[in-house]
Amino acid sequence: MRLSEMFKRCLEIPYNHIENSADYALERIGDTLYIYLECSNGEIDWLNNFDFPAKPYDRMENGYRWLAHRGFMRVFKSIEKEIAHSVADKSLDEIITVGYSHGAGLATLCHEYVWYNRPDIRKTIQGYAFASPRVIWSAGLRSVMKRWDRFLVIRNINDIVTHLPPKILGYTHVGHLLEIGARGKYSITDAHRPENILNELLIYEQG
Repeated sequence: MRLSEMFKRCLEIPYNHIENSADYALERIGDTLYIYLECSNGEIDWLNNFDFPAKPYDRMENGYRWLAHRGFMRVFKSIEKEIAHSVADKSLDEIITVGYSHGAGLATLCHEYVWYNRPDIRKTIQGYAFASPRVIWSAGLRSVMKRWDRFLVIRNINDIVTHLPPKILGYTHVGHLLEIGARGKYSITDAHRPENILNELLIYEQG
């Protein structure tokens, strides 16, 4: 599926709404499971977005301590319980996580969850974070960076959300960064609008 197609599907698919204002959708196509995470759609989402003190994460090895955005962790913990059974399905050959904005922040954690729990299919686990904020705290992160080797952050240049929380607070993007668009083409807020992201994805795909 092309980036533009995944992004449109992320915008249009019906979502399940659960505790902590968490919104997710599962879609199986053949032996591939798509996990979609929705953008902010209410006050609780925005409160979680700005609850950015770093908190130790659960999945640590050999006593190693790594940290992530507290608000996104709280929301993803609600989603984790709902998707666990589907992620564990051994008939799957591939799992792809897709999120936009707030949902892209959640996709950062979801991709790691899938990577950690499905070592048998790590070569086909993928993640796509459109217009993602930073979620992972950078200090001492090197030993777990491999968990996002197949994770792509897509930034429409100038998008303010992709620069938050600020690097000065210790946060970083993980995986690989793909920049689309052109500097100065949009304001820092217009660059985050879905219609402008979709337009730049189509231009990028046309070469």
